[in-house]
Amino acid sequence: MEKTFKFDNDLTVNRLGYGTMQLTGDGVWGPVADPENAVKVIETAIDNGVNFIDTADAYGPFFANLYLKQALQERPNSQVMVATKVGQTRQGPNIWTPTGVPAYLRQQVELNLFSLGLDHIDLLQLHRIDPTVPLADQIGVLKAMQDEGKIKHIGLSQVSVDQLRAAEKIAPIASVQNMYNLSNRQDEDVLDYADAHHIAFIPWFPLATGQLINNPTLTTIAQKYDASPAQIALAWLLKRSDVILPIPGTKSSDHELQNIHGQDIDLSQADFDALKALAD
Repeated sequence: MEKTFKFDNDLTVNRLGYGTMQLTGDGVWGPVADPENAVKVIETAIDNGVNFIDTADAYGPFFANLYLKQALQERPNSQVMVATKVGQTRQGPNIWTPTGVPAYLRQQVELNLFSLGLDHIDLLQLHRIDPTVPLADQIGVLKAMQDEGKIKHIGLSQVSVDQLRAAEKIAPIASVQNMYNLSNRQDEDVLDYADAHHIAFIPWFPLATGQLINNPTLTTIAQKYDASPAQIALAWLLKRSDVILPIPGTKSSDHELQNIHGQDIDLSQADFDALKALAD
């Protein structure tokens, strides 16, 4: 199993990353209750080898970006690849409205640069494709900003294989961020496509173990490795494909360290197959 993923000659990351979405208020809206702790959690991740961090302008909006900016400033010598997203507007808690108007996407890229304190974005992902705007216009403006040096790589989120192929005709696509976890593998075909084309597959909601928490197969395997169900879920994802980059999020430094230790679990093939069968 590969421990790292190579985006290009300058960007190779440890496959287990961190996602900032939980560093906000209820409904991914407003500031987190303890901003100092939010920064500390990110610093804990960086200090323990996490060098791929996923965020988005819609998280807060912008609060998660600001906590990440502070953590990066506290760790000026860290080599962290930042992935962020544009294309969702927010009108309140738990409200998400895709908006792919090119002028809006360009504005949000600029605001991401500002709120993150960066001069370019390593990986800019289209949070959702807006069905009311031609795909060529949405990817086209990101490609233009890539040509300007403001974006290094372009990615997509929650797309089908057909949408991914269509986007690839407009610009190279470096990543896909779809829901995928031990209990929900509806996008297996997208993962297989990503695997075949060395596209990073970033599963959101990677620790959806709630449906399986009392499953005897999962609990028995977790006990076998002296691990938590969440750690086993991460270990399974990392073994499933070398292009998978899990980004589990948390508001707790202790929980973050537990997640990081999940990458050290080497599941046997028999245990991997037993877990795979849970969603077959």
